[in-house]
Amino acid sequence: MLKKCISSKFLIYLAAPSSMLVLPAAYAKEQAVVKLEPVIVTTPLQESLSESTVPVTVLSGEELRMKMGNSIGDTLKNELGISSQSFGPSVGTPVIRGQAGPRVRVLNNGIGSNDASAISPDHATSVEPLLAERIEVLRGPATLLYGSGAIGGVVNVIDNRIPSQMPDKLLGGALEQRFDSTSDQTSTTMKLEGGQGNIAYHLDGFYRNRNNLDIGGRGIDTGAVAVTDPSLTVVDNPKGFLNNSGAEAISGSAGLSFIGKHGFAGVSINNLNNNYGIAPDGTGNETTVIRLRQNKYDFKSELKNPFRFAKSLRARLGYTDYQHTEVTNGDPGAFFTNKTYEGRIELNHQDIGPFSGVVGFQAQVSDFNAIEKLTGDSIVPRSDSSSYGVFGVESFDIGKVKYQLGLRVEQTDIAPDGFSSLGYTPVSASASALWKLDESNSLNLAITRSSRAPNVQELLANGYHDATRSFEVGDINLKEETSYNLDLGYRFTSNWMRAEFDLFHNWANNYIAQQRSGKFVDQNGNPCVADCVPLRHATQNDAIFMGYEAKLIFTMMENHFGFLDLTLFSDYTRGKFTNGSDVPRMPPLRYGFQLDYGKDSLTSYLRFTRAERQTHPGDFETPTSGYLLLNVGAQYKITAYKDAELMLFAKGNNLLNENIRNATSYLRNFAPEAGRGAQIGFRVSY
Repeated sequence: MLKKCISSKFLIYLAAPSSMLVLPAAYAKEQAVVKLEPVIVTTPLQESLSESTVPVTVLSGEELRMKMGNSIGDTLKNELGISSQSFGPSVGTPVIRGQAGPRVRVLNNGIGSNDASAISPDHATSVEPLLAERIEVLRGPATLLYGSGAIGGVVNVIDNRIPSQMPDKLLGGALEQRFDSTSDQTSTTMKLEGGQGNIAYHLDGFYRNRNNLDIGGRGIDTGAVAVTDPSLTVVDNPKGFLNNSGAEAISGSAGLSFIGKHGFAGVSINNLNNNYGIAPDGTGNETTVIRLRQNKYDFKSELKNPFRFAKSLRARLGYTDYQHTEVTNGDPGAFFTNKTYEGRIELNHQDIGPFSGVVGFQAQVSDFNAIEKLTGDSIVPRSDSSSYGVFGVESFDIGKVKYQLGLRVEQTDIAPDGFSSLGYTPVSASASALWKLDESNSLNLAITRSSRAPNVQELLANGYHDATRSFEVGDINLKEETSYNLDLGYRFTSNWMRAEFDLFHNWANNYIAQQRSGKFVDQNGNPCVADCVPLRHATQNDAIFMGYEAKLIFTMMENHFGFLDLTLFSDYTRGKFTNGSDVPRMPPLRYGFQLDYGKDSLTSYLRFTRAERQTHPGDFETPTSGYLLLNVGAQYKITAYKDAELMLFAKGNNLLNENIRNATSYLRNFAPEAGRGAQIGFRVSY
């Protein structure tokens, strides 16, 4: 009922703060604001943004709160070069320069999420943006610190679950409440932390509940479905909302640290339960809900100057017990489990002449299984996997040029039940340079070789998957995938304008893709007469990726009336196989502008994006139409009492109510993105 109260009039009221973008506020005394440049904590070298030799994205504080979405992908999807591989509103994994899944490593406080999100597009990541205090996205050489084959990049979500610094009070925290009209979604997040003496603690949790998602138009593109799934007879295709797209999730964490003069050591525990629906195929025959459960235990420590030759020694150890069941029409279907240990040690050595850097060791051991729960049939054989890697990154300056060299060598072994063991030795290396021409201009160049071992799904899948409604077949003969990446960037900074341009070109040998074969089988993999499902094969071909990211920021006004910035932006990725066919599920060309206005405690924005039609969808896939996306938002901070602060925020998304088909989504013909909606909320911190 609450949703009906949010009428179109409310959307007009919500858009009102955007008028402040062009109307000056009342005169008030100017206040000098000193902005400290963010430090990239994901890299052990602790570089600042201006010192980075490759593109880096950092979201934190108020900016992160305003961009917060239902998933990591949804939170990052408007950043340059980043999209979301949505699978309905509950699943959104990041796509970086056209790369997703195992080629983008999602970390939680510097260690892998170790769920099943890299295995299949319908699996939600267990890393929750609502709890994040900071999100960092790395591309290029620094990614080899966290695993081989992260061709797209690394996304590190930092939530201070294990405190590393002593809080300044015994009790502090935050409470945040959000409401989203597109699905009647309510989400509540709470955090408590503090400390005394040498002991610091952290407690957090969230609860989220939503109904079916509002969309612009109908959920199923019947014309596209007739091409890709001709055996489907669509009889249920409501207009204005997406069936079976509700969700409910709850999570809680606790962490405790001992913090002393020479470092800290701490532990944490986290429990997550997430139930979410998958958009149906319109036949009225099947409704699938995924029930996700995870327990995670972590240890983290750092010693400062532990040895004469070491600046610091950091250690991380985590154990993840993950499982989810795909329940179809009330009956359990595909059942995935992943039990993983992961640990890493990083030693930041004292400078050796001009060289400063870090060396380390990383190990990961997992037990993965995927079966059809009712029949016991294997989708992916139970597999024991292990990976051990050593890595190092060194940085040095020569004149005005900063250089960085990196190397990682890994041994990966997979022992599946019923098959011979498989072994791979990925080797990754990088070289980059940042040339500061003067105070305003800089150039950066990076060359990277990334090698990746195929995962168990790509190698051994052989069964019907309820959520993707396809019969998936792996290839045990897949080879290592190797990518050679070239990045070239330019930065310009002045009082009236800032500019960022990045060009990239990747040559991928033996690139692995899960592709439609154009054939259809029954759910047992046999030639079908009725109830046919697409047959997907893991294939391997050489591929080329190229594209750019560009941003211009103009200072239109900066005086006692406030500030007004105009940002022009664009990004593009093109992926094709050397045999002439297209790599599937690439993001389209995007461009647009954003106006940002702020004064004192008020900030607001208006963002307009044009995405072009994706005419290179891949074999046996359908193109997606272009769209216009108009978003507005505003937030206002109030100092409530002493050091307590209240932040009010409101956003209007997809105000043109476009029926948006996400080109990077497997489910784009069945589940468009959210329609017109409003989000309101508040955050109290103290």
